Parts: sequence; structure tokens; C-alpha cells
Amino acid sequence: MTPEELSENFSYLTDWEDKYRYLIELGETLPPFPDTDKTEENKVDGCLSQVWMTAKQQDGKYFFNATSDAHIVRGLEAILLTLINGKTAAEIQNVDITAVFRDLGLEEHLSPTRRNGFFAMTERIHRIVNHR
Repeated sequence: MTPEELSENFSYLTDWEDKYRYLIELGETLPPFPDTDKTEENKVDGCLSQVWMTAKQQDGKYFFNATSDAHIVRGLEAILLTLINGKTAAEIQNVDITAVFRDLGLEEHLSPTRRNGFFAMTERIHRIVNHR
């Protein structure tokens, strides 16, 4: 799915319940996350739920995988991965994740703890691409 398709799909959903269900569906599309990668090193700090994230770099592009024990958080991870996977560090830095989050209507409907977790995942991504 492209970021444009993601935005279009969200635009068709008129109430938060539908967006909530769609977030859960997005989370179900994440690739399997190996239990062996659920380590402290891969854990994302700042999230209320358990969140793990890995990154691989190939030909100058980054490919992330993530999982969580919370369905909504997995959906948020799927959004992030849609926005950044297969991009270079510079391209990832240029993605305005905050604007996408706001444009999808997530800012006003998620609890502060989920919002903080979303931005903790975003910060982790930026640390990875800036330090590898």
C-alpha cells in the first residue's frame, strides 16, 4: 500500500469507530515478527504497550519490521512502515509523519499514551537512520 492509498482509505471512513477497525486491520497486515527479535535492544521505550522494532539496510534503503501486544499500536506501526519502508535516510527524514498523523485524523482520537507511543516509534526510526 502506498501513502496515498492509505490517506484515501482513511478519507472514506467517516467516523472514529470505522477508523479504529481499519487501524486494527492494518495491524493484521504486518509481516510476522520473530520471537527471537523480541529483545530489550529492539524494544521501543516510551510506549505503554510492548513494542519491538527492527531495521535492515539494503542498497542504502531501510526496511523496518515491528510488532506490539496491542492491536491499535500494531495498526499505527503499519502506518509508519507504509510511510518509510524502502526509503533512504534522507527520504525518511523528509516524511512529515506528524502531518500524516494529523491528516489521517489520528491526533484527535487517540489517547495521549498511544499518541506518545506513536511518536516514540517515530523517534526510534529517526535515531536508527541517523546513526547507522
